[in-house]
Amino acid sequence: MCIRDSIEVDMKRRSFLAATAAAAAFFPKISQAQDLAPAQPRDWSGNTPLRYPDPDIVALDSRFQRYILFNTPIQRHHIGTMWAEGPAWNGVGRYVVWSDIPNNRQLRWIEDDDRVTEFRNPSGNSNGNTFDFQGRQISCEHGNRRVARYEYDGTVTVIADSYEGRPLNSPNDATVHPDGSIWFTDETTDAIWKFTIDEETYDRISYTQTDENKSSLPQKLVIDGSKIIINDFSGGRLSFLDYAQDREGLRHYSIPSVVPDAVTSDFAIDSDKNVWYTNWVPSGQGILVKFDYPGYEFQSTQGEVTQGLLLQDFVEWHNFPPGLTTPNGVTVGPDQKIWLADTSSNYFFSFDPKTEEFTKYVTSIPTIDSYGDASGFIKNPVSRPYWIEHSDGNLIMNEHNANRIGVFNPSSETLVEYTVPSRNPNWQDCAGIDNCGLAQVFDFAVAGEKIWFTEWVENNIGVVDTSIPLPFSIAIDKDKITLEKGQTTQITLEVTKTGSANMYDASVNSSLTSTFSDIIITHENNFSLSDKTTISVEIMASEHALSGTHKVLLGAYTDDIAVSQFITVTVM
Repeated sequence: MCIRDSIEVDMKRRSFLAATAAAAAFFPKISQAQDLAPAQPRDWSGNTPLRYPDPDIVALDSRFQRYILFNTPIQRHHIGTMWAEGPAWNGVGRYVVWSDIPNNRQLRWIEDDDRVTEFRNPSGNSNGNTFDFQGRQISCEHGNRRVARYEYDGTVTVIADSYEGRPLNSPNDATVHPDGSIWFTDETTDAIWKFTIDEETYDRISYTQTDENKSSLPQKLVIDGSKIIINDFSGGRLSFLDYAQDREGLRHYSIPSVVPDAVTSDFAIDSDKNVWYTNWVPSGQGILVKFDYPGYEFQSTQGEVTQGLLLQDFVEWHNFPPGLTTPNGVTVGPDQKIWLADTSSNYFFSFDPKTEEFTKYVTSIPTIDSYGDASGFIKNPVSRPYWIEHSDGNLIMNEHNANRIGVFNPSSETLVEYTVPSRNPNWQDCAGIDNCGLAQVFDFAVAGEKIWFTEWVENNIGVVDTSIPLPFSIAIDKDKITLEKGQTTQITLEVTKTGSANMYDASVNSSLTSTFSDIIITHENNFSLSDKTTISVEIMASEHALSGTHKVLLGAYTDDIAVSQFITVTVM
């Protein structure tokens, strides 16, 4: 489907338009279709009759109800491409065109007779496609290093193939603005482009890098009014651009890192419009930064006051706590706490702006089949949570190296981790290990109770449906423990089967934030769950434990899922 939205798009990743369910205007009794029992596994062969309404089409917003037809199912029209990209719908011709990039062709599905035909060959190794408001196809061609428009008579108009005498690299995707301008990306040159169709001109929206020794790598982009906010990852700065400009120039300002040779990673905006982001270096040194965005914007409009205005007067920062080294993911969660995902470890952190305190949490330890341990080269059981987002009171993380999606509830301090079944043995050290490999769950978007994600290695898109009941529940008799050094206490973990399956194997899940054996956990590892199992867990503070508060993750896991809860352990 080709969607022509406004340019107010979070270009990092987070806008995912899901399908919706039931046409209440025509079928009022079906408006609650998403509440029906889940369908049987989908049969793509067409031998199983379709069920109306399609239970896999879920309404996320009541405003979309009237656009959904009762008898509209999800259908599969084609398999067999090497790398399918850039689907675009032509409403006049009633067909979908898309790219098969490595095969240098475009394919077309025709609605009238359900045929799939080869539409264009060669295609310039095209990627993204769209149609303008005159019905002309626009393609981003990797091979030809250009953005092209196909006219009604079959001729090709080159929209853009160079800038300032230098060829483009690999135009990736394009969209058409209601004013007729064409916007497109050029991946390798890290540029944002605007094409004005009336004048047949294009402009590269860029900003100068004052440090000649630094490269520029815009990673995340958010549009706020006429402002574009960008984290320049390798450039080590957060940049603000105002694109509502005439041709005389682009107003911008940047906040350089106060940490030498640091990168600027993800950022998030709180309810007061403060921008939170991180600066860090590979050695582990880094800071969490708060920028008073509205304060600076207001002061900068006050005429002569602007002359002596210093950006650093509107910036405050906090040093990372131990264990936080590479926070690529940043989000604002419930109660306006700042949450960070640490990509070099098993940890994620919260920061409370009111108390200025960090709290350290931990994921489950990855199983050996997700990281390998044969050659001795790759042997660290590190989950690597990469991005983190807030959705409906929960925090969602992709555990990059553990092949999991994690859902953390900060109120109850429970963590559910969904294991993605895809495995690529060529990506990890898998010799002698069964069912080993890594699809590298990377980017994700939350749509209601479903978490859509990409698999970096496998070139797949997957979905986790969190509305499906968990196969078991857990209960812990103590969620807070205070220990003297050398003291031991017993707690009880109760695992209860909730699904209809018979007995199945499970394991006790435990992980902790302490280092150097400050906290020692002892329990049985494997058990068979038939109905309810009670497990005794021993938690001990070592004689040399550091005083302070630690988080212990305790629960159970199967091959598919882990359900755990955090226990707060205070060492006196």
